[in-house]
Amino acid sequence: MAEQRLYHRVAEEIRQLIDEGVFPPGTRLPGERELAERFDVSRVTIREAEIALQAVGHIEIKTGSGVYVSEDQPLQPGQLPEVSAFEVTEARSLIEAEAAALAAKIISDENLKKLDDLIETMGNSDEETSLAADREFHAMIARSSGNGAMVHAIESLWRMREELPEVKHSYDAVCEEDAAARAKEHQAILSALKARNPDAARHAMREHFLRLIGSMLDASEQEALRAVQKRALESRERFLDVARMG
Repeated sequence: MAEQRLYHRVAEEIRQLIDEGVFPPGTRLPGERELAERFDVSRVTIREAEIALQAVGHIEIKTGSGVYVSEDQPLQPGQLPEVSAFEVTEARSLIEAEAAALAAKIISDENLKKLDDLIETMGNSDEETSLAADREFHAMIARSSGNGAMVHAIESLWRMREELPEVKHSYDAVCEEDAAARAKEHQAILSALKARNPDAARHAMREHFLRLIGSMLDASEQEALRAVQKRALESRERFLDVARMG
């Protein structure tokens, strides 16, 4: 038992060194003898630690070549992946549409009333309060699905939407301008839930995200065009300055 705990400790220390960049991705780890001296343990313990690290994807043991730090490190608990706003929205569309379909069958009258109140709050509040009401609207539908795994997945997607800077920027660029469209879409989702119609609820939720993806595409194209125009203007001014000097 003591030996087992020891190799777990050594594996954790090696993982921390990988995270800190002491052993960067793609590089070869020092040999067993050197690591054993470094951590003051046996080579058997180092070998067991490396096997444990390989099992979770931190390193790759190549027979005859050595032990290498994996190029793609696994995510730590609670760590968010690097994804685009389009990936987040696509995932939300797929998962939340099914959550709405499940909720339509079993949602309580009390929760339907709360969804009504949240839609009203979204339309009559400042931006921060409206966003909080929007999040709770989607979270309540997820909880009403009766599926805890879906609730967790949807909460994680909302974290990506709010905590990943590029994703948040993309959402902020379209949500304020599309307030009227969002209000109609939320109302359509709620109407389908009140009708206890799973197919209609699924369709309404998908339409909500389909429109959002379209708005993001438009915003991205406009931002790219502005960047091109800005570079062209800077180049024009630079060339004019050179011409004046001549």
